Amino acid sequence: MNLNDIHRGVQKNRPRKRLGRGIGSGQGKTAGRGHKGQWSHNGVSFLSIFQGGTMPLVRRVPKRGFNNRFAKTVLIVNVGDLNAAFKSGDKVTPESLVAANLVNSTYDELKILGNGEVTKKLKISAHRFSQAATDKITAAGGEAIVLPGKAPVIKGQKKAAKAGSKS
Repeated sequence: MNLNDIHRGVQKNRPRKRLGRGIGSGQGKTAGRGHKGQWSHNGVSFLSIFQGGTMPLVRRVPKRGFNNRFAKTVLIVNVGDLNAAFKSGDKVTPESLVAANLVNSTYDELKILGNGEVTKKLKISAHRFSQAATDKITAAGGEAIVLPGKAPVIKGQKKAAKAGSKS
C-alpha cells in the first residue's frame, strides 16, 4: 500500500442512484423495492409509530400528566441569593441579575421568593413577589417594585368587574 492509494475510490459527492432505468443499471424493473407489498407501491404511507401490526409502544405505555405549551415560564430567585450578590443600596433589575450570574436562562416572568434572609437595603424590580419576600425586603428598608406585564387574573375578578359595569 502506498500513500497515494489511501483515498482511491473515495468520492466527495457520490452521484445519486438512478432507479428504474433498465436492467443494465442494476436497479431496473422493481427499482430496489422488491416484489409486491406495501413498500413496493407508489405513495406508501403509514404512521411513524407503526410496528408491524403489533400494538405500538406509544400506545402501550401509560400517559401521565400534561404539558401546557401556553404557560408562562416563571424564573424564581430567592432573596437570600440577592442578599449575597448585591451591596446595600443597589438596584436589582433583570439586567443586573444577568450580570450577577443569577439568571442564565430565558423566561417570561421573574418572581422573587422569600427563602433566605435580607440584611441589605435593596430596590428590587420583578414581575412577581411572594408575600414573605415582600415582607423581608420592606423590613430591611428596601423596596419591591412590580414590573409592568400581563396582570394575573384573580378568581372572581372578571365577574365583579362586569357586575359593577351593569349598575
